[in-house]
Amino acid sequence: METKRKRLGWRVPWNVALGLGLAGIVLAAALLSAWIAPFDPTRMAVGPRLAGPSAKFLFGTDEFGRDLFSRVLTGARLSLGIGFCAVVSGLAVGGLVGLVAAFAGRLAEAVLLRVIDVLYSFPDTLIALALVAFLGPGIVNATIAIAISLVPFYARVAYGLAAAERAKPYIEAARLAGINSGRLVRVHVMPNIGQSLIVMATLGFSSAILSAAGLSFLGLGVQPPSPEWGAILASGRNYITKAPWILIFPGLAICLTVLSFNLIGDSLRDLADPRRKRTS
Repeated sequence: METKRKRLGWRVPWNVALGLGLAGIVLAAALLSAWIAPFDPTRMAVGPRLAGPSAKFLFGTDEFGRDLFSRVLTGARLSLGIGFCAVVSGLAVGGLVGLVAAFAGRLAEAVLLRVIDVLYSFPDTLIALALVAFLGPGIVNATIAIAISLVPFYARVAYGLAAAERAKPYIEAARLAGINSGRLVRVHVMPNIGQSLIVMATLGFSSAILSAAGLSFLGLGVQPPSPEWGAILASGRNYITKAPWILIFPGLAICLTVLSFNLIGDSLRDLADPRRKRTS
């Protein structure tokens, strides 16, 4: 009876519920920011300069009298958009490189793996900084730089997953049946590793958001007056003692967003790995 009750009374783990709840709030804020924001996020002097949180200005105002609540809401759309585009692009390019390295032959494997290892030895942020310094600041260049910085990581992950599949008997049987490498990867390998790649993309999403905020904080990402979270932090660092709310609210938004997607990613990884599942 106890075992039956456990099977029928399945409950969502608290970390999954918390992650989905926080992510839902952030996504809703990003999608509905144009309707929820009470003021134009770039309009100056909508209120007194450096006014504290109040009923009219929930998060206070910044040094130009702009409503901080409206700017943080709109910044969610920018930050999530940069993170999504960077992760999708980095996963597509890195995944393709990893699959080519696993199935294109020994020479291609040796060359690509050496290149991947060299790039992977550098931190993501350092690669993104170097690329933005070369391309120039801006939202498009920042997105491209973050995507490229993620390519070595996803290439390494895709190669590891594809190499594990390559060693399985069904791959050898497919080769003996005359299936070429392209069809083999498309029909047999991708469906088996796609779930794991999506899990890694979810975990990498929070890293992309942090990279975007870091670049904007340094003045190399989204440029003023666009209300990206890192740019808001950069503008408020000079008022940390006089108006700490300029740093608190966008910083809290970054922390909650990163926490939510990390919780979701960890939960998906546990579900995707049979060894982590508990046996009833």
